[in-house]
Amino acid sequence: MHTLVEIVLVHPEIAPNTGAIIRLAANTGAGLHLVEPLGFELDDRLYSRGGLDYHELAAVTVHPDLAALDAALPGTWWGFSARGSTRFTDAPINADDVLVFGAERAGLTDAAQARIGNEQLLSIPMVEGSRSLNLANAVAVVVYDTWRRHGYPGATSGGTVAEAPLQPPF
Repeated sequence: MHTLVEIVLVHPEIAPNTGAIIRLAANTGAGLHLVEPLGFELDDRLYSRGGLDYHELAAVTVHPDLAALDAALPGTWWGFSARGSTRFTDAPINADDVLVFGAERAGLTDAAQARIGNEQLLSIPMVEGSRSLNLANAVAVVVYDTWRRHGYPGATSGGTVAEAPLQPPF
C-alpha cells in the first residue's frame, strides 16, 4: 500500500544500498523510482542480499532517464546533497512530495539539480568534517522523519517486533 512520499535514486551504483532502500520503501509505504543507468543488474541477488523478499511488497519503478521520471512525477521535488543550504528538517516536505537522491559517489547530477532548484536542495545535518552518509542511511533518515511529521499514515499501532519478548543479544 502506497501511503507516503516517492523516493528517487538517480543512477544508483551499489546494489545492497538499493536493496536496503527497497526494504525501507516496503516498510514505510513509500514508492521507489530508479533512474537509469544503474550500476548493477536488477535481479534476485539484489533482493536476496539487501531487500530480502520485500521487493514483492514495494512499488519499484525504473525510468530510462530524468525526463521520463519528470513526466511520471511532476510534483514538488526535494533534492538531498551535502551542499544543500537548507536542513531537510526545516523544509515543508509533504507526504506526496518527491525525494531525490544521487549516486553514491557522484551525488545528484547537474540535470537533477537543475530540475530541483537551489531552494529545494536540502542537506542532512552532520558534525563538521563529515563528508556524507551512506545512501541507504540518508534515505532512511529523511523518509522516517517525513513519515513521523505526517503521523505515520498506514502504520500499525504497535508492530509485532516491539511486542515480542526481549532476547539477550548473545
